[in-house]
Amino acid sequence: MELHIACIPGDGIGPEIIAEAKKVLEKIGEVHGHKMVFQDILMGGASIDVHGVPLTEEAVVAARSGDAVLMGSIGGDPTKSPWYKLPPDRRPEAGLLAIRKVLNLFANLRPAVLYDELAGACPLKEEISRKGFDMLIMRELTGGLYFGERRTYKENGVTKAVDTLTYDENEIRRIAVKGFDIAMKRRRKLTSVDKANVLDSSRLWRKVVEEVAKDYPEVELEHMLVDNCAMQLVRDPAQFDVILTENMFGDILSDEASMVTGSIGMLASASLNESKFGLYEPSHGSAPDIAGQDVANPIATVLSAAMMLRYSFDLDREAQAIEDAVKQVLAEGWRTADIMSQGCRQVGCSRMGDLLAEHIR
Repeated sequence: MELHIACIPGDGIGPEIIAEAKKVLEKIGEVHGHKMVFQDILMGGASIDVHGVPLTEEAVVAARSGDAVLMGSIGGDPTKSPWYKLPPDRRPEAGLLAIRKVLNLFANLRPAVLYDELAGACPLKEEISRKGFDMLIMRELTGGLYFGERRTYKENGVTKAVDTLTYDENEIRRIAVKGFDIAMKRRRKLTSVDKANVLDSSRLWRKVVEEVAKDYPEVELEHMLVDNCAMQLVRDPAQFDVILTENMFGDILSDEASMVTGSIGMLASASLNESKFGLYEPSHGSAPDIAGQDVANPIATVLSAAMMLRYSFDLDREAQAIEDAVKQVLAEGWRTADIMSQGCRQVGCSRMGDLLAEHIR
């Protein structure tokens, strides 16, 4: 199989971690008989330095021409970088927002996995963390409160602000279908999170999710109110497989879930459109303070590449090979500085990429 992958190295540590993800993908191609075709694209600060804007039309065309996009990180230090003296619509992050919009990436996927070897970094009590957890939060990304009508106005001399939470049934249905499809690739349990005891939008959400569930009899569906879900994430995270929810709830819950893993340097993410096309990136930032020092942790980006193989190319075996390699390298005691603990062996970004590639089976 020939895989055409548009790569956005971006800024800060982005070029370093993308290089290691490419290394692992090349090894996947060698072992499993695929050809990896990479096309690098400038975006963010790197694009500003060359073109004066964070995203060019040529970059958009190049991204669309690939089967998927793999991204490193975007942005720099707002207190030091000249990029942040530009107007907001010309800064690095504006390129990221623009490409998400133009590619119609409405489904955001953020796994939260606690590896046995990193359980000590988990802030939860040991009786909770020792059970481990492996969940995926699917957040609707283009609707809801963040995109509804809003205004601030005066009424009878009092300032008021209004934000409108709006969803239509089609927006809910398409994210629900994605959620059930992905649950079928995992442990076949889906928790739909809403506030149906208060909000009309949540009652519509629940109704449409139940309609979609009829097409997936193999998937166990449960509904959970968002406040209860927030509590359950710290009480018993092992109970969750796929969590499906709207934009604002997903924003909050995915940050909570990432915190209980104890290490954001290990967390991948993906944003998908209605086809199998997606943009895959680590959850962490550009870390400009360590850029170019070969100390960054590439594992989140490598795991993002595994998500790309699974969700954009349906290469589940190859994705599992990457995930197994990560587990094996951790089990052998190899660590980058951010996840280093006593008794382990510290390596740099490039060496970690080498180790992961060597463990591909």
